[in-house]
Amino acid sequence: MRLSLSNSAEEFKWPVPGVSVMDRYIISELLPPFFFGVGVFSSLGLAIGIMFDLVRKVSESGLPLTLAMKILLLKFPFFIVLAFPMSMLLSTIYRLVLPALVMGVVVTGITFFFNELVVPASNYEASVTLDRAVKKKTVSFQENNIIYPEFRRVRQDSGAKEDVLLRLFYAEKFDGQRMKGLTIIDRSQPDINQILVAESATWNTETNVWNFFNGTIYIVAPDGSYRNIMKFEKQQLNLPRAPLDLASQKRDAEEMNIAESQEYLKLLRQSGKEKNIRKLIIRIQQKYSLPFACLAFGLVGAALGTKPQRTSKATGFGICVVLVFSYYLLMSIGDALGLSGVLSPVMAGWLPTLCGFGMGIVVLLRASQ
Repeated sequence: MRLSLSNSAEEFKWPVPGVSVMDRYIISELLPPFFFGVGVFSSLGLAIGIMFDLVRKVSESGLPLTLAMKILLLKFPFFIVLAFPMSMLLSTIYRLVLPALVMGVVVTGITFFFNELVVPASNYEASVTLDRAVKKKTVSFQENNIIYPEFRRVRQDSGAKEDVLLRLFYAEKFDGQRMKGLTIIDRSQPDINQILVAESATWNTETNVWNFFNGTIYIVAPDGSYRNIMKFEKQQLNLPRAPLDLASQKRDAEEMNIAESQEYLKLLRQSGKEKNIRKLIIRIQQKYSLPFACLAFGLVGAALGTKPQRTSKATGFGICVVLVFSYYLLMSIGDALGLSGVLSPVMAGWLPTLCGFGMGIVVLLRASQ
């Protein structure tokens, strides 16, 4: 009999060092409720978040049913990512701490992978598909009041370096191809300032310069007097492409990964639109914090699972729903506080996850007493 038990233990030995057969068993017990939670919560999110809106577009705007199904499938990864943290909570709410945290780390990595590589592309494709289907034409685009200031670092007499305005680019409208109603103040030359006013402008992809149409260039002396005025029908100028990149950004934060969001943030910082800047920083921080919510919820669920009294499945599911609702309520509160300036954008993005970790630690300490 002893020989049989020894052989059985070696047969089921966990290949990862430090993980016992019991931990392996508990992790295997965590997987079914986790996948059940992913299915239930992502389906609920899909139904509430987009399905009702698609049904309305099918009935009112004539959206083809096949395209509605395609959009539904493209949006599914986004709601799967949102379901990972709550599924982690559901699967660990009856279990022990260490295996739950191990699984929480794994699910955190999976969530980050989905949120970076799958969700942005599928969200963008869903938006493009919906826009084309409803409008029956190529996706339209228009941006108003494009402002792009360009600075350079200048050493002052005191020895300190300060940012000094080098060039200010303003356009009233951008339709995706052509800028309209442009005014450019150029202070790049030490003794001469230029003011360019043009009816429209386009970016020449072959020569990488701007083509300005129907405008006037004013040369202004340092004392404010005009030195020269030149009218033109077409004028090429070697100016930065950055205003075009800023205006042509068609994707929301949910449709970009972290690297793309950071690149857009560099452009957006030059626009002076503080609210948009804060909002994008919050969304970037949420991309970092959301995967760690899986670990936080795993800690909360495992801490609740260590209590002596056994929680019924119905009660556990109810606790899970309340905690998940609280998490996404805190996410909305963090958005509001971050946009209003009460909290820093970084703290606003991490608020619900930090609260989740705090709750998990408190519950775990109480359960250990």
